[in-house]
Amino acid sequence: MPGLRSTAIDILKKHPALRLQVRKGLEHYHRFNYKRTTGKLPLDEKKVLFETFTGRQYGCNPKAIYEEMCRDPKFDDWTLVWSFKEPEDYADLPELGRAKLVRFKTPEYFRDFGTAKYVITNSMVYGGITRKEGQTIFQTWHGTPLKRLRCDIAAEKGNVNNTLDEIRIRNDRDTVRYTHFLSPSAWASERFMTAFNLRGLGMADIITEVGYPRNDLLTNYTQADIDHVHDSLGIPRGKKVILYAPTFRDNNHKSGDGYQYDMRLDFDKLQQELGDEYIILFRTHYFIANTFDFSKYEGFIYNMAQLDDITNLYLVTDILVTDYSSVFFDFAVLKRPMIFYMYDLEEYANDIRGFYLDIDELPGDIVKTQDDLIRSIKKAGRGDFRYDEKYEAFNRKFNYLDDGKAARRVIDEVFE
Repeated sequence: MPGLRSTAIDILKKHPALRLQVRKGLEHYHRFNYKRTTGKLPLDEKKVLFETFTGRQYGCNPKAIYEEMCRDPKFDDWTLVWSFKEPEDYADLPELGRAKLVRFKTPEYFRDFGTAKYVITNSMVYGGITRKEGQTIFQTWHGTPLKRLRCDIAAEKGNVNNTLDEIRIRNDRDTVRYTHFLSPSAWASERFMTAFNLRGLGMADIITEVGYPRNDLLTNYTQADIDHVHDSLGIPRGKKVILYAPTFRDNNHKSGDGYQYDMRLDFDKLQQELGDEYIILFRTHYFIANTFDFSKYEGFIYNMAQLDDITNLYLVTDILVTDYSSVFFDFAVLKRPMIFYMYDLEEYANDIRGFYLDIDELPGDIVKTQDDLIRSIKKAGRGDFRYDEKYEAFNRKFNYLDDGKAARRVIDEVFE
């Protein structure tokens, strides 16, 4: 069956018109079933459904909003539901002790979605779902964008799975269901306006510009939080910590598996050059389907690819290494050094996605080779890093709302 599915995906990749018709037919079918299942069920005014990356994780902004609600006695009698692809993996998580867990895309999930007055999500809503009258669907998204999104993607061919027309059609079908769209800054609000076609859809007023709740921890953390990350994840003390967090490439997709990642790193050389003083926490984008075996580098590389919430890793990180991922916007709140390993910069900027801002604004070294990456790491590790005017200007532009109170503002805006 997996082989048949891969073959079907390969065929649809090559025939956009057929792909569009198949998607349209499936969406009509799923929408009919959803309405038949939930259409007559009333909304529960005290019910919230949370979802991160279509059920893949417990993290990001929905997690921060959920945990703030759990601390507020006003919500003690509310029903809080979490959707997961594998709910059994979260059954023993203490933080979810008061939540109901449901499996994504099951009849129970659709019933909970269709009866929740409030839905908090950070990515695309499942295609067959329609928003009921009076229902709130709060799109928190999952980062300030460096790379172009959705309707702003400028590459002529779109990506391996969608033409530009398909991207825009899928965007509009998804976006019309939102009632609120969370933004961390005025700059981000403008990009979301165009990327999600909010003005074109007459929805410019749904922007909720109050900051990202997931970044509250980066302002409010204590030494106990840092110790907990070290102890719970087995991250040793005594060495400088590098967090390597690359994103996916739209043009590197394997049918039936998902996006692949070519790291362009010689870990033998990295260990030889850095192993005495540093350890590396390796954390890929959730889209990336590769499995990585770092057993050869035990004690030097710690694979965090399956960890749900990257925010905790920031607390123990001395140097961030990334490429085009939005993680650096959040990490900048900590005012620590970051390095941009952009080995395919020209291709990514011109042929794959393109950027919203001039990369000269980035508050860290931009390197294209591994040798330059190693030099930049050593420079930062020696103490040469300074939180300078460029870095400060970056935070004033993008992170001025990160004051540790964003989750509270979201709750005041949406629920009260």
